[in-house]
Amino acid sequence: MTSQTINGTLCRFTLLLFMFALFAPSASIAKKTKIFGLEMNVIDRCWRWNPEWRRNRPQLATCSVGFAGKMTNNIGRDLVHYKVTDPSDNPLDPKPGTLRYGATMIKQKVWITFKKDMKIKLEKPLLISSFTAIDGRGTNVHIAGNACLLIFKATNIIIHGLHIHHCHPQEPSSVMGPEQQVIPLGHVDGDAIRLVTASKVWLDHNTLYECQDGLLDVTRGSTDVTVSNNWFREQDKVMLLGHDDGYLRDKNMKVTVVYNHFGPNCNQRMPRIRHGYAHVANNLYQGWMQYAIGGSECPKVKSEANLFIAPKSGKKEVTWRKGNDQNEGSWKFYSVRDSFENGASFTQSELGRLKPNYTTDQIFEVADAKSVRPLTKAAGALKCTKTSRC
Repeated sequence: MTSQTINGTLCRFTLLLFMFALFAPSASIAKKTKIFGLEMNVIDRCWRWNPEWRRNRPQLATCSVGFAGKMTNNIGRDLVHYKVTDPSDNPLDPKPGTLRYGATMIKQKVWITFKKDMKIKLEKPLLISSFTAIDGRGTNVHIAGNACLLIFKATNIIIHGLHIHHCHPQEPSSVMGPEQQVIPLGHVDGDAIRLVTASKVWLDHNTLYECQDGLLDVTRGSTDVTVSNNWFREQDKVMLLGHDDGYLRDKNMKVTVVYNHFGPNCNQRMPRIRHGYAHVANNLYQGWMQYAIGGSECPKVKSEANLFIAPKSGKKEVTWRKGNDQNEGSWKFYSVRDSFENGASFTQSELGRLKPNYTTDQIFEVADAKSVRPLTKAAGALKCTKTSRC
């Protein structure tokens, strides 16, 4: 038998073993679902297959899609690796080892990780400097019980793998801000994450719930934002895109909402958008009370290949519109390839493509709505152990 024949036989045998391992009856449905979800989810596929991701955490920055684009401005030779070892918080004089120190006191690009599981009770809102990545993978990190996160006039921010919940409003105060500058703050609502005049922000694989105001606000001219793989649950007002009806700068706002899980027990704003543009794709909606997607001031929304599961009783309509201008032809709510269960329905205001017009760094393939369940099965903060993949 020639070496070529032996090699061919070995290749065929290896292929048969692989096919048997993948499709054998003993393989659990959960494992097959995870494999399928990883193959279809272009963000997770970029890094979760790699069992050595801990050795090169900043590789995550190359995996983002949507309007935030690739986050490669967050990495490079001048990147500082900073580890949070202390869950305490001092708003005006941050101690080395705390989250606030890493987010405000380092005047370079910084990649923040956590030494261990921890619950951080912020005394005041945490202002995050530009070119900061907060990476909670491999630990169980909760920011909860008081103030939460504020991205104010900052750019190139990654927030990944955190549990953020039970956030409360804050009275006017002063805090240490970016570039080691003390910043006076007015009243701050009880949002989990609030963006104010921010740009190029990627929020991925976070779990957000039970905050006094909302879970995510994108306001006052913020743009180029991707919200992906998050789990939003147990909340009245979930996601607000656009400051108020009179804030015209939000006409330039562009937000991608992809691979997220909304519910259970979410009421409204998934998202609610004013003025700007939102591409809402491959998300799972586990019911709503008032509506899922709504807006005012003539927003543009392309809803693409989402799975809308209407509540058993109550409102079945996905959309909501505020104002008399909804019948004047300027509204653009467009549904394409969406899937509807339990009687859910989507009232389109404007037919047309409403393309996001992504650049090569932003574009991604939207999967069929039939794939949404496995695509979003791992939404929220991942459980990554030292002995297994995420």
